[in-house]
Amino acid sequence: MRFFRLDPLMVKLIITVLLASFLPARGHFVDFFEWLTTAAIALLFFMHGAKLSREKIIAGGSHWRLHLWVMFSTFVLFPILGLLFVWWHPLPVSAEIYTGFLYLCILPATVQSAIALTSLAGGNVAAAVCSASASSLLGVFISPLLVGLVMNVHNDAAGGNLEQIGKIMLQLLLPFVLGHISRRWIAGWVEKHRGLIGKTDQASILLVVYSAFSEAVVNGIWHRVGAGTLLYIVAGSLGLLFVVLLVNLLAARVFGFNRPDEITILFCGSKKSLANGVPMANILFPSASVGIIVLPLMIFHQVQLMICSVLAQRYKKAGEKLAEKQVQKGKPGKAMVESQK
Repeated sequence: MRFFRLDPLMVKLIITVLLASFLPARGHFVDFFEWLTTAAIALLFFMHGAKLSREKIIAGGSHWRLHLWVMFSTFVLFPILGLLFVWWHPLPVSAEIYTGFLYLCILPATVQSAIALTSLAGGNVAAAVCSASASSLLGVFISPLLVGLVMNVHNDAAGGNLEQIGKIMLQLLLPFVLGHISRRWIAGWVEKHRGLIGKTDQASILLVVYSAFSEAVVNGIWHRVGAGTLLYIVAGSLGLLFVVLLVNLLAARVFGFNRPDEITILFCGSKKSLANGVPMANILFPSASVGIIVLPLMIFHQVQLMICSVLAQRYKKAGEKLAEKQVQKGKPGKAMVESQK
């Protein structure tokens, strides 16, 4: 039953999509929500910058082989699989659905869930903090460039890739940098109010989703996306995640990583960020297309949480059994360290 439990954020996303479907923003409310969404996204990335601790990044930064593979998985392996999927085009669904799959494949890794699952499974948490944070930061530059390389994006207000990258830097990177600079003054407040900051993250995502789906509903998204298409997105997300997890697992063992590092590679190299992806899509794609393009990302987000939560629990149990066996043999020290890192 734990496997089928929906992530609380996913429940809120479903409610938001239903609200936008029955009560979409129209007229002057569109401009109001557009302004509110832009402000919320700026606040979101400001808080991400303020939360980022240089000490934690330095602590995990020495595992360069691990970080190199996680970056390869995130920004090379995933995009290649996305391109192959679009080229294969197994079912005649909307082209925007395939664009959505390709878009999720070029996004950076998620930070919070990757670190949480690595910790639960007994992985290298310091390295996970470094890899996930670096992926999130680099994604602000790399993802828009990959969009320009692998997609034909026509933004209503953009004159080209440089203008899109400029918008990304202004709306996402600048608040992030300002937040990180201000950390020396607000670090204590940020640590004390992490719960409030988490709510700000969710509120920002929900605002973007509401605005995007309002525009999509007005343009007839539910006439183009039926139950069959949704099932197809679920199946595609499962297949994509399975391949990436398998490749990461094999790579970790072929390259001789220890168990904690293997766990970190598995969870940091298979994640895609909803928190970065939805705001970025709002900038990169035409407003009429954002709703349908982020559908695969929203569904993949839930699929990756469900599957990886089960894997983390199994790694945790396997680590506990390994520690118990070593204790029975009279060698608790090394096993306990390896299983509880």
